[in-house]
Amino acid sequence: MYDVSLTESFFPKQTDLELRDTTVPSVLREAAAKWPDRVALQETDEAGNLKRCWTYTELLADSERLADALLTRYQPGERIVVWAPNIAEWILCEYAFGIAGLVLVTANPGYQQRELAYVIDQSSAAGLFIVESFRGNPMGDIARSLAEENSAIREVVDMQDEASLFAKGAMNNPRTDVSGDDIAQIQYTSGSTGFPKGVLLHHHGLTNNSRHAFERIGIEPNGKGLIVAPLFHTTGCAVSVLGSCQAGIHAYLPPLFDPNVCNILVEREKINFINGVPTMFMMMLEADDANPRDLTSVEVIGAGGSMVSPELIRRIKERFGCKFTNGYGMTETSPLLTGTRDTDPMEKQSETIGQPFAQLDMSIRDPQTNAVVPIGTVGEICARGYSVMTGYNDNPDATAQAIDEDGWMHTGDLGRMDAQGFITITGRVKEMIIRGGENLFPVEIENILLEHAEVAQVAVVGLPDEKWGEIVAAFIRTPDNAPFDQQALKAHCREHLAAQKTPVVWVQVRDYPMTGSGKVQKFELRDAYLAGAYEPA
Repeated sequence: MYDVSLTESFFPKQTDLELRDTTVPSVLREAAAKWPDRVALQETDEAGNLKRCWTYTELLADSERLADALLTRYQPGERIVVWAPNIAEWILCEYAFGIAGLVLVTANPGYQQRELAYVIDQSSAAGLFIVESFRGNPMGDIARSLAEENSAIREVVDMQDEASLFAKGAMNNPRTDVSGDDIAQIQYTSGSTGFPKGVLLHHHGLTNNSRHAFERIGIEPNGKGLIVAPLFHTTGCAVSVLGSCQAGIHAYLPPLFDPNVCNILVEREKINFINGVPTMFMMMLEADDANPRDLTSVEVIGAGGSMVSPELIRRIKERFGCKFTNGYGMTETSPLLTGTRDTDPMEKQSETIGQPFAQLDMSIRDPQTNAVVPIGTVGEICARGYSVMTGYNDNPDATAQAIDEDGWMHTGDLGRMDAQGFITITGRVKEMIIRGGENLFPVEIENILLEHAEVAQVAVVGLPDEKWGEIVAAFIRTPDNAPFDQQALKAHCREHLAAQKTPVVWVQVRDYPMTGSGKVQKFELRDAYLAGAYEPA
């Protein structure tokens, strides 16, 4: 824990961890030099059976061979969309693109034709790397159809066809010298409120942030890790992949997240750490309840993406016998900004998103005036430092709205900071519920409900109301989808919250509309309810 005593909601950068002059190719080269014979990557099939594997030396050699092939087909700086699930070739492309000076554009394998077309067009991509199909999505057919309509796409490559992937073209470009400021990736924001924006992420931010993340999470070098986060998201291809590389980790890569398969891999392969979102660990615990496994090899679990209830933290620590940390960030910051430590007091672990990462300034600012607010006052969470994006692709207006003249990245999240620099999220600037002129913060209500045993997940949204302007609605998923006791949940809320914060509308759901990165699309819940798609409990 950083020992600070703040007088306002501004946390100056700490310098206990250094920033290194690293790039995506340089971290792989360094790893191959340090751990030449150590297994770097082990793929599995959907059932958890082991398939191909690469040592760090082999991964570097194949990445360089692919980079050289790509440089006969592309000019450095060109963009290529990778539209595939968690396959080994995805990681191979990540490193090869870096070596060749190409820009990796990530795409969710669940995209349909219109969504993929938007990413291709907005990124000005020259190539499209795919798999033929995934979970019923005819990706090859969609890709070829789009390529016929878009003359900028020079080739559609089946990543699982080695001859196509490593094909030689007519160009003769040498390997480029990549710098930390060069753009490594374009990742598209989840688009919870409109068209996604292409986030320009540089090598320096991605490589240093992933290394700092492993330090904060407490992952020991040379262990075994399980990559369960989707590679198209920064948690997967940045934190998990680049962090593992810099720590000499033996990483296991199943093609999709299946809680039973993950538990099997943990038991059989003696996995030491897992990074993911809290929902994944909840599902692994539920799977373990039905089919117990030996999960005690896990030493550290790192979560991110949402607040975690004390009950879930307790269950994770007891069942896995491991340390637990929770982080917060956004695509635009490469991605992590803050994180708890396993040694933090329990209330800090469950009620806050931790202290800021090293080498980052963070502040809470008034959304109207941009002034730093007093300690404990709710405002917009802002960050400044090495990991902030270069900007939004071909969108200077959106970039100027997000990054102010002093370099502060405005996250769009509401929160407050205490005197020790711990930050608590209270909601989204655009999700804040205004009831009778009073500002209510959904996350505060969600955290209280998550403490109740009948609640597995919850999303709180505002619904329009003639009298109050907005009223509070709770969309609840229960363990095993059992019915919940509305009166018991109301009483639980009233015990811990003011009356106006207690939900008026209660809805039971089996699942939620989600973004590609696993966040609940609250505006879709609200719109679907208003359209009559949900019945109140």
